[in-house]
Amino acid sequence: MKTLVEHLANYAAYHRDHRNVATHFIGIPMIVLAVATLLGRPAMPLGDGSAYLTPAMVVYVLSCLFYLRLSAGFGAAMAVVLALFLYAGAHLAAFPTGAWLAAGVGLFVAGWIIQFIGHYYEGRKPAFVDDLVGLLIGPLFLVAETAFACGLATGTRDAMEARAS
Repeated sequence: MKTLVEHLANYAAYHRDHRNVATHFIGIPMIVLAVATLLGRPAMPLGDGSAYLTPAMVVYVLSCLFYLRLSAGFGAAMAVVLALFLYAGAHLAAFPTGAWLAAGVGLFVAGWIIQFIGHYYEGRKPAFVDDLVGLLIGPLFLVAETAFACGLATGTRDAMEARAS
């Protein structure tokens, strides 16, 4: 399996244009929220019905395990970020069916349009076309880029940049 640096470097190689990266800071959160929203149904009651389980929660746990395997620090950050999306998605999933679908599908389509605009600037196809794991690395890349901008994880940044160039 690839390391954190290998995943980030591979993803970064497809995202060298600052306009593309900027569009990803808009499009990826929209897509993540859309997935959390659309997978927020059905809610299967657990035990006495005071708790429930949704497909979004299962995807959340599996995604967090993947991120934690790559890095404890980035995995913990992703767990927090994704928990916020899971929470917001659950609220949107509670809307009436038409509004739930409109929100989920609308966010998903708009997020991908923004992504493809970024790749138009980049002049290169999205990373997931060559490696589907890129769909999981996109949100991690944004968390990493935010950490790097804050002066954190400089060793990871330097190793990623050396491999991506």
